[in-house]
Amino acid sequence: MKVGRYAVLLAARDSEYVERVYGGYFNVFIAAFGEEGERWDLFRVVDDEFPDMSELYKYDGFVISGSPYDAYGNDYWILKLCFLLQTLDAMEKKVLGICFGHQVLCRSLGGKVGKACSGWDIGLRTVKVVKDLWVPSFLEELDEMPSTLSIIECHQDEIFEVPMGAQVVAFSEKTGVEMFVIGQHILGIQGHPEYTKDILYNIIDRLVDNNSIQRDIAEKAKFGLETAEPDRKSWEKICRDFLKRRQNSSFS
Repeated sequence: MKVGRYAVLLAARDSEYVERVYGGYFNVFIAAFGEEGERWDLFRVVDDEFPDMSELYKYDGFVISGSPYDAYGNDYWILKLCFLLQTLDAMEKKVLGICFGHQVLCRSLGGKVGKACSGWDIGLRTVKVVKDLWVPSFLEELDEMPSTLSIIECHQDEIFEVPMGAQVVAFSEKTGVEMFVIGQHILGIQGHPEYTKDILYNIIDRLVDNNSIQRDIAEKAKFGLETAEPDRKSWEKICRDFLKRRQNSSFS
């Protein structure tokens, strides 16, 4: 049996907290999406570490992380990442984009992203899954797929317009594109299925300390985390099923 091989394209540097508690964001992703026997590689694209273009065919899927950078920025590594994502799309490789990854994936394939008019979205958010018209096959695996799912959010940018051929499959009252797909090989998720609550607590504290968010926003987000739970198991299953389902599967 072929051993699955995947890569994390890390667009953020490890915080002191995540490094100390989890050994880095790479381990957070493997804990959420990895399974025994698979091979996972790390490329710190934020530091200009990219996979060799001649080696891309060896991978079954790629995951693009969140980032404090703007997906619409023109930093050299971001432009280089856009070119890589265009190449992976042309190869029809599985690509999962999370938060910044969701946005930069959209941008690279022709969509539009920018600063959210409604400001920061931090904490738990309930997203509505569009099931009545069209459901990707990897969502069908969820037992009694719920029409709403709770997810951890931490972003101040959003998608304004999805690429041509994309389908929006989830939205929230604050963000119009919480999840989109293209064919069977592209999936973008605005929230953080990989985050644990303690990771977000730490991020909130750091955002307050550097005056990125006001204290009342932080307290509201923390209160929401204390009174409810994200649907992590469902989100992890969605991501694993997307990455690991064979390409010849059909959509409903």
